[in-house]
Amino acid sequence: MKNIIILGSTGSIGTGTLDVIRRDPGAFNVIGLAAGGNVELMASQIAEFQPDRVVMAGEKEAGILREKIKGSSEVLYGESGLLDLVNDDADLVVVAIPGTNALIPALEAIRRGIDIALASKELLVAAGEEVISSAAKSGSAILPVDSEHSAIFQCLQGERMEEVDKIILTASGGPFLDLTGDELKDVTPSRALNHPRWKMGRKVSLDSATMMNKGLEVLEARWLFNIPLDRIEVIIHPQSVIHSFVRMRDGSLLAQMSSPDMRLPIAYALYYPVRPPHCFKETTLSTLEPLTFEEPNRDLFPALELAYQAGTVGGTMPAVMNAANEVAGEAFLENKISFLSIMDIVGRVMGEHKVVSTPALSEIMEADRWAREKAGAMVRGEES
Repeated sequence: MKNIIILGSTGSIGTGTLDVIRRDPGAFNVIGLAAGGNVELMASQIAEFQPDRVVMAGEKEAGILREKIKGSSEVLYGESGLLDLVNDDADLVVVAIPGTNALIPALEAIRRGIDIALASKELLVAAGEEVISSAAKSGSAILPVDSEHSAIFQCLQGERMEEVDKIILTASGGPFLDLTGDELKDVTPSRALNHPRWKMGRKVSLDSATMMNKGLEVLEARWLFNIPLDRIEVIIHPQSVIHSFVRMRDGSLLAQMSSPDMRLPIAYALYYPVRPPHCFKETTLSTLEPLTFEEPNRDLFPALELAYQAGTVGGTMPAVMNAANEVAGEAFLENKISFLSIMDIVGRVMGEHKVVSTPALSEIMEADRWAREKAGAMVRGEES
């Protein structure tokens, strides 16, 4: 039985993880949960899974939760609570808190040699070298949960990296794939969050609409698979059945196919190195709609180009890009800026950043703070 901690238990990945665990209660023991502010759902998860400790983002939410559960679990809050939650009793920590909020506790788990099921791609985007080098020192395994990176991970089982030519990440194209530039000017937050294939959280859904999600995945793949950026490509595949390709040097294409259901890559990470014992949704070839592919439109969706630029520059630039994207994206969802302004702000913040080439973790966190402040000023119109 694996002892599991879930950072982000009330989000889409967290609830999906608990559903996987629910189906095989003898395989996993949930010893810790962490969430933002959803007290009601956390109380329900505590009643069902009975973790030893839980963490809420704020002190107020933690206090309300304590009253609800009457001492059945220890309730902590904030970053210090997350650090206390990550302890040596865990076999696997599922990192599913969006953004960089999980960076410090995830690094603590890695330094302790605890395996990580990674859904928060921002950790590797902002601090990939720190995360990967720490894992190499401690022996912690980084198991990808993103469907695309899980697909690559599965395709590479038994293969030698020196025989890999390229990694090809598939992208659904999001809800605005067929829109023109003029049509993109007036899209609303509700339309941006209405993904045609996947049910995801707000941030990931918006990042899919801008295609920044795929840009972040390019940078994540670079670190996960130790492969140069110029050997990572993106192809639009609206049906979301093939989750990514690996092209071998002999021209062979390896692909992982399944119906779009995040529980499959979650389960693959939880059960690794064996496959899950049950099927969530069978993929029936005879009933599949035709599978299509097209090149991404980088003029309409400049996020991909910005991500490759950030990765090429390296240092603190990816952290800056990520932070600016979070601030600008949230501003759009709050109807403060237009959809097209998101990437305009990200590009402008990147253009003003003085890069630290080989940053310490403290310098990465400072670059993150600076970018958030700069992007916030641009949202408010305080920067020309």
